[in-house]
Amino acid sequence: MTTSADESREGAHRPDPPGSDVVDLVAWTGPIPDDHPDANFLVDVATWSLADPMATLRRLSDSVGVPVGALARYVLARWVTAGSDSLLEVGPTAVERMRAAVDQAERADTDAARLVAYRAIAEQLAWLGHGLDDPIGTYPEGGADPAP
Repeated sequence: MTTSADESREGAHRPDPPGSDVVDLVAWTGPIPDDHPDANFLVDVATWSLADPMATLRRLSDSVGVPVGALARYVLARWVTAGSDSLLEVGPTAVERMRAAVDQAERADTDAARLVAYRAIAEQLAWLGHGLDDPIGTYPEGGADPAP
């Protein structure tokens, strides 16, 4: 695909007016310029555009008695806030420590430095996951145990 990033924006949907809650679910498959900085994301959008989410939303709506539009809003809201949720769950300090380990390894540009970063991140994940691995020992009063 050899279109430029500017060409891919031609015909792009204009923003909806403020307060509008109507969304046209468009199957979009490109073009995807080779030099686009978000090409991987665009490929993902194009790939998932081939799926029809409405069939699933309608079945779920029938099953749980929630309007399709409410379910679509829920799915969109959950997806677009997933990154923020993850950051809040892990915490900015943990994210910065992991990023620093990767940045240091990339600056060194050696397999040995990358292995050191891997081990540092693995230790951080083990620490973060301790409550999941041993909820009763970590939370003797049952604070985080899903099955008290």
